[in-house]
Amino acid sequence: MDTGVRTPQEIFNLPQYLLVPIFQRPYVWEEEHQWTPLWQDVRRIAELRLTPQGASAKHFLGAVVLQAQQPGVNSLTARDLIDGQQRLTTIQLLMDAVALVLEELEHDNLAQQLADLTHNPAHFVGPGESTLKVRHTNRDHEPFDAVMNATPPLDYEHIPHADSRIVRAHRYFSDEVRSWLGSGDASDFAMRASALVSVLTQGLQIVTIDLKYDENSQEIFETLNARGTPLTAADLIKNYVFQRLTGEGADTARAYKEDWPFDTAFWEQEVSVGRYLLSRSSLFLSQWLISRTGEEIGPRVVFTRFKHFVEHQSNTSMSVLLQQIKEQADLYKTWTERSAATNDDLDPVLMCVYRMRAMDLETLKPILIWLHERPRPDSTLYPVVASTESWLVRRALLRLKIGDLGRVVADLIRAHRDVADDQLATQVAGYLAALDVESTYWPGDDEIRTALITEPIYRRIRRPRLRMFLEAVEDHLRGYNDKPLTLGRVPRKAFHIEHVLPRRWQQHWPVDDLAGEIDRQNHVHALGNLTLLTASLNASVSNGPWSGPTGKQRKLKDHDVFLMNGRIRDVENWDEEAIDARTDRMIDALLATWPVPAGHAGRVIAASQDSGASEIYLPHLVASGLLPVGTELRPRNGGPERAVVLADGRLAVDDKVYDSPSGAGQAVRGGATNGWQFWTLPDGRRLGRLREEALDRNS
Repeated sequence: MDTGVRTPQEIFNLPQYLLVPIFQRPYVWEEEHQWTPLWQDVRRIAELRLTPQGASAKHFLGAVVLQAQQPGVNSLTARDLIDGQQRLTTIQLLMDAVALVLEELEHDNLAQQLADLTHNPAHFVGPGESTLKVRHTNRDHEPFDAVMNATPPLDYEHIPHADSRIVRAHRYFSDEVRSWLGSGDASDFAMRASALVSVLTQGLQIVTIDLKYDENSQEIFETLNARGTPLTAADLIKNYVFQRLTGEGADTARAYKEDWPFDTAFWEQEVSVGRYLLSRSSLFLSQWLISRTGEEIGPRVVFTRFKHFVEHQSNTSMSVLLQQIKEQADLYKTWTERSAATNDDLDPVLMCVYRMRAMDLETLKPILIWLHERPRPDSTLYPVVASTESWLVRRALLRLKIGDLGRVVADLIRAHRDVADDQLATQVAGYLAALDVESTYWPGDDEIRTALITEPIYRRIRRPRLRMFLEAVEDHLRGYNDKPLTLGRVPRKAFHIEHVLPRRWQQHWPVDDLAGEIDRQNHVHALGNLTLLTASLNASVSNGPWSGPTGKQRKLKDHDVFLMNGRIRDVENWDEEAIDARTDRMIDALLATWPVPAGHAGRVIAASQDSGASEIYLPHLVASGLLPVGTELRPRNGGPERAVVLADGRLAVDDKVYDSPSGAGQAVRGGATNGWQFWTLPDGRRLGRLREEALDRNS
């Protein structure tokens, strides 16, 4: 057995086959819990490598177990991938996606560095053998081979097995890489591309356990996956802290007793964060580091990043730093415990903590920690909390992705660390309002209203989150936004969410025709049809008629502790019109609870690279004179085929005619093809460049 920490360059460099056995489970990693965190880690290290102090930054990815096959089984050295196939498969998909993007953008040398790690040279491979270094023998074989053997430009819509996780992962990384490489000035593109390739080849660290073919792989597998309790980030940091304290000559016994806060049940409790289950202490230390560094820090790198911060950035002794950590950990514990109180009139900070818990999110915790690094007036704290909470909640109302929000939080902290208190609220609100990409923007009032007016919100949003939204409506009616206070906040006691128009409405709430039935059913789960009750109505009342001595209207009076129910019981006929009117009023309350700056529309301006390109087709280019009839297009790979431009904007290849460049390219290549990048003009330009010129003329 040979064990060591190796880079992808060291693992994949030699001609070889790494085989995923047929008994291994299929590929199960997905975007939110695996692809996004991995890409964020890789991107973070690449961005560090662009700075002088981070030129050698690395990222640890875990362990894999490989076992040699008996000699002679394959023409190349072959090893079975016993453990870690999800990880290595994803790394291969990421490297190949980057290589295809770079090749498409004509950075062939960088692309080849990655291709050398994913594909064996053809002269090492026997007849009929795959060139792929990682080979799947289970049901992932076909989608993995299809996407890894595709040539640029890759048309994901038409590639075989386009809906498989394998292909979707490749497409996700391709989109993210393309966006990141193009997010800076043209002058730094090459530097960013080089940094990314250096991370993928030399900046990732993987523990590899190489077994001989006759060693017991099952024993190793069980040891790695089932036996023992791994050390948490907090455990590793604890050992490091007290080693540093010893080196400083500090009284470590006193420091452990008085200053180390994390050896209690509260801090040892496990908290779910995405795909990770962390101790609360590890989670806090991750969030504390983000607040101090203004960097996005994933759970897997907390210890190494803490160590680097202490040794290179903190400029203070461990004794002083531990005191600072303890003070903020104690405050964090207070927030957590006090925000769980059901009847307390919480201030904006505690309310923010409660609402994040209701939404099952931790996104804003680093900002709260950063804001409390030193004393700040409420006039600074509360507006900043209000803006960041509005940004987060409005995205939650629209069920937008949250994968990139951690990066925004880190960037916001870094960008505003030195801003004066009297300017902080205004600058933070302006910073968030300026976000203009779909993954991070701050939605405006019109978009919220348009979405929620018809949204079957009861079906789309989980109960704790939905209950929190209804509580906000009730608090608004009680005067917590723009009116004098009349009552305390609604108690946060997990009150029952009731449908006013019942889900089973057919017996007592009839309509005249099919159109009426459809309209009524579409209103059942609308925001305006939902309310809070102190106790659930029994089924006979809940599904019963609206009016009458035993009707639902009268019974609601028995639960009239909420102002939101006062207006309901006074409605003579509870119907679609009444629901729409109440939905509109409730949206008003939500927008007032989580406002945006005056005039903010929340429009997505920075569209994807391909946005709008489909508005120009070949007939447009022919009609404009940019693409003369009879032009011969050639494959980018230098093949002998020719596509001739016809007068109607179609392409003729041999004796067949195709409606689009992609259709013609697919016929030539025999696989999914983005024809705009596949075909080149007589002067060597890609056909897609001509389309870009047409777009520029029209803009």
